[in-house]
Amino acid sequence: MTAENLSPEALDAHFRPLIEAELEQLRALTDAGSADRSPVELDQQSIGRVSRIDSLQVQAMAQAAERRRTARRRHLQDALTRLEAGEFGWCDECGEAIALKRLEADPAVTRCVACASGL
Repeated sequence: MTAENLSPEALDAHFRPLIEAELEQLRALTDAGSADRSPVELDQQSIGRVSRIDSLQVQAMAQAAERRRTARRRHLQDALTRLEAGEFGWCDECGEAIALKRLEADPAVTRCVACASGL
């Protein structure tokens, strides 16, 4: 089954709650990880060298995770824009309908399986 089998309203009713729920999860993760992304104190009197290195590594990993979340949020926002424009579920490359199972796995996809795999 593909997106062409459903009306834009049906696609919106099915996928908007999924996309908005994922966006909310990403917001919660961003809020929860804000302390890990904050600058690391380099006061050698209060923490040792190994602890500072560990803190810097935690900070770098938290910042990288936030960059991935930001990119994902952008893709999901684009999916909402496509829903509103009635373009959701259609391949950006070939214009064919994207399979519903593919959209359910990742509602932010913009290409069908054939175009994504280079076939």
